[in-house]
Amino acid sequence: MSEETPGFDEKPEVPTGAGSDDAEPKAADSSKKEDEAAPAGDTAQDVALLAQLDQARTALGERTADLQRLQAEYQNYRRRVERDRVAVKEIAVASLLTELLPTLDDIGRAREHGELVGGFKSVAESLETAAAKMGLQQFGKEGEPFDPTIHEALMHSYAPDVTETTCVAILQPGYRIGERTIRPARVAVAEPQPGAAPAAKSESGDGDTPSDKDTDAPDKG
Repeated sequence: MSEETPGFDEKPEVPTGAGSDDAEPKAADSSKKEDEAAPAGDTAQDVALLAQLDQARTALGERTADLQRLQAEYQNYRRRVERDRVAVKEIAVASLLTELLPTLDDIGRAREHGELVGGFKSVAESLETAAAKMGLQQFGKEGEPFDPTIHEALMHSYAPDVTETTCVAILQPGYRIGERTIRPARVAVAEPQPGAAPAAKSESGDGDTPSDKDTDAPDKG
């Protein structure tokens, strides 16, 4: 009869907690590493977002400046176009009215000679009214001081009753549109007499004239 060797068929007992204990530290270490890596990733992402925000702000500032510059250029363009339009209109009106000045002169001479009557008077007054509505103004009056910027002297004389160069006769009236003179007034001027002394001023009290106090009174008989 054979003897059985005890222990060959039995498996050695392995502690149930040995494997799990080794896995738990490894899992803890990995989670710890992920927790440490997470803040670094968030910081890099924040930096990138801030950089993108700065770029967007810079681009917005540039586009805003471009828009403001374009708006200013457009406003200047509008003002320039309006100024040119007004200037062209004034030039066209002045050119038309300049062509009408000889006709207006004929109307004025006919009125002075009493020939402005009947239908001719009505037409002449309508023409003068239309010219006035377009801004035409007549100027030049006798007795006003001579101004070389608006007067043209065609005749010259001396007069004792003037103290400065004066328009004594209007040979042809002047015309203007607003502040723009389209024809100066053609006038005859008179100047003070050369060498004329100014009017003497009367003096009383002081002077060479003796006063009553200085005159000897006659002796009473």
